[in-house]
Amino acid sequence: MFNNLCSRFSSTYGFGGIGMGIFMVIIAVVAIILVIRVLDSNRGKGISGESTPLDTLKKRYAKGEVTKAEFDAIKADLKE
Repeated sequence: MFNNLCSRFSSTYGFGGIGMGIFMVIIAVVAIILVIRVLDSNRGKGISGESTPLDTLKKRYAKGEVTKAEFDAIKADLKE
């Protein structure tokens, strides 16, 4: 009786056999994509997700807070 009920449920709602396999593959692919996006969004940033000193320097240069000569000197200093 239980087997008959299960087979009716799986054939009625599409969660048996191949349907469940496809569903699990979709869940796995979505999980992998999410992990890749999270890891990619943190690439090049500090441990806590902050910008690197070079990023800060580039922003300051873009805002006009430092001159080209200061930018080059600080950038060389950071690379040491």
